[in-house]
Amino acid sequence: MHFEHLIEINNPLDPLIEPLSREQVWAGLMYRVDEPGAFLPGLDRCVILSRDEQRVERELHFGRAMIRDTVTFLVHEWVRFESAANAEHAGGRLTIRVEQPDDLRLYLRFTYETTLQEGAAAGEVLAVSEFIKSAYRESDVDTVRIIRLIAAGGRPQ
Repeated sequence: MHFEHLIEINNPLDPLIEPLSREQVWAGLMYRVDEPGAFLPGLDRCVILSRDEQRVERELHFGRAMIRDTVTFLVHEWVRFESAANAEHAGGRLTIRVEQPDDLRLYLRFTYETTLQEGAAAGEVLAVSEFIKSAYRESDVDTVRIIRLIAAGGRPQ
C-alpha cells in the first residue's frame, strides 16, 4: 500500500496558526527519532543500537513485540523510518519530507509504503486499507501537535 498526504504547518492566511521555522519542525522530527514514546502509543521502551550523522538503528518494544527499525535522514529535508517484516509486524516505510515552497508556507509530506496489498481482495482489504489510512492521518496530525508543543517549550507526555 502506498499512501501520501500533506499537513500544513504554516499558513500566512490563517492568523490562528502559530508559524514554526524549518529548524523548529526539524527539531521536533529529531525528537521523534530519539524519544519515540511521545509519538507512538503503546511503546514501552526504545533502545538505540547505533547512531551516526545520518542514521539511527533502534529496537522498539511494544509489550512482547519488538520491532527493529532504521531511521535515515537528510538534515532539514527528510526523515525515513524503515522496519522489516517479522512475526509481530508487517514492516514498511514512512518518509516525512519538509516542504517549503516559499518563505511563508511550510508543510510536512508523509509517505507510507507498507506490505498491505490494496485491492487484493477488494472488499475486506479496501476497508482495512481505508482504516489504516485514517489511522495514519490521525497519527500525523498528532505528530504535528507534539512538534508544536515542543517548539513552544513544552514536553510531550
